[in-house]
Amino acid sequence: MTDSRQTPLAQSLPASVPFVGPETHERQRGAPFVARLGANENLFGVSPKAVAAMQASAAEIWKYGDAESYELRQALSDLHGVAPDHIMVGEGIDGLLGNLVRLYVGAGDAVVTSLGAYPTFNYHVAGFGGVLHTVPYKDDHEDIAALMAKAHEVSAKIVYLANPDNPMGSWHRGADIVAALDDLPEGSLLLLDEAYVECAPAGTAAPVDVTDPRVIRMRTLSKAYGMAGARVGYAMGAVEVISAFHKVRNHFGMNRCAQIGATEAIKDQDWLAHVQAEIATARDEISRIARENGLTPLPSATNFVAIDCGHDGDFAKVVLEALVARDIFVRMPFAAPQNRCIRVSCGPEAERAAFAAALPLALEEARRKRG
Repeated sequence: MTDSRQTPLAQSLPASVPFVGPETHERQRGAPFVARLGANENLFGVSPKAVAAMQASAAEIWKYGDAESYELRQALSDLHGVAPDHIMVGEGIDGLLGNLVRLYVGAGDAVVTSLGAYPTFNYHVAGFGGVLHTVPYKDDHEDIAALMAKAHEVSAKIVYLANPDNPMGSWHRGADIVAALDDLPEGSLLLLDEAYVECAPAGTAAPVDVTDPRVIRMRTLSKAYGMAGARVGYAMGAVEVISAFHKVRNHFGMNRCAQIGATEAIKDQDWLAHVQAEIATARDEISRIARENGLTPLPSATNFVAIDCGHDGDFAKVVLEALVARDIFVRMPFAAPQNRCIRVSCGPEAERAAFAAALPLALEEARRKRG
């Protein structure tokens, strides 16, 4: 039953959650997962220096977090070589996406993305009354030329591009993205989601001039930095784009302990290098497991591997469900043809071994059901 006191827009929206987390699945199934390989978390852990800093700060959790995230923005400024006023910190990329859409998208405004790309962005667009226009992937990559063409066609306020991409793990050279800015319509903003860029090959990060008002880049500490539960993300862009967040953001939305831990995590680049090496090893191992079972792993610049199951989405869904039944939590893309794949996060050796043991059984079950 819909509450008539809600706005007409709110009444028209489904009460849905973009992602169903592993904890929800565990409650529903009444058992924990042996391998938590579906949420693209960093299973190799967070910097010990960040953990120690958060533990030390716990006694002062009675204080609000710094409304300016000053120390964290200073650390990010040093890391990227840009002035702090080009940086906005928020409650993960998800929180920043919500604020950005609120700033730029009104009822009926056009927004362009790829069909099957990050659904939380779509969720925010719908929540503010925007109209989402999609273009298909091309060879399992987001199609930059098609995104720009569609933006011209519909006069898009925002064009969303993830590089590297979730859910396929594919990527574009950063230089190609910069070149494509020549095709961005006047009045459009390119939202460049770089959540996985620390996992990617050199040259993936787009060398965008931070003063360019046509682009906003978003990054997170949830992936390579291992702080998904802390909810820390940041945006980089022109001062006039970044300063607009102050109009709508939750000024005390950042958790104090998370701010302190994130600052130390950013400074601990040695730990980041350790995690990057672990991710590379795990990607190779997951790919080997896939090939040994007659499947095709897609090249990945992220902390997960998309595995082509060789048939359609219905078949991949049975494989996924059979893995879940064997205590292996994985996910899959939601749109065709990408949904022919399952998506397996990088994890430590024990969890990779559990996946390796369960996959042939899951495939056997799926093939038997398919006939």
